[in-house]
Amino acid sequence: MTLADRAARLRDVSLFAQLDDEALALVASVARDFESPPGRILAEPKQTGSGMFVIETGEARAELRGGTTRKLVAGDCFGELALLVPDGARTARVSAVTEVKCLAIGRDDFHHLLEREPRIALSLLQVLAERLAG
Repeated sequence: MTLADRAARLRDVSLFAQLDDEALALVASVARDFESPPGRILAEPKQTGSGMFVIETGEARAELRGGTTRKLVAGDCFGELALLVPDGARTARVSAVTEVKCLAIGRDDFHHLLEREPRIALSLLQVLAERLAG
């Protein structure tokens, strides 16, 4: 898959949708393909987060504090919150419901992206605020 293809796929993700082509290319350059079979646990609460994931195909389920769940589908992200807190601990259990294909962005790459593209931080704040409000 080319860098341009990966950037085009990222344009459909709310977190990155407002970025220009140059910024999307930067994100695409650090994103890696990740696949998981159904039933695999992708994140556990209190586990140290090593990166964030953008679901491209498939469905996952996030089990949140308080017993609520959230369905994750193409275009949804998870794991980004753990990259923003000092201890880097995950806050939810995420499991693949179906086969899942994702783009993964590592912790160091994510921090580099935030430094180079502050618009990503603004988009991230909006996405997180919407989750809290929802």
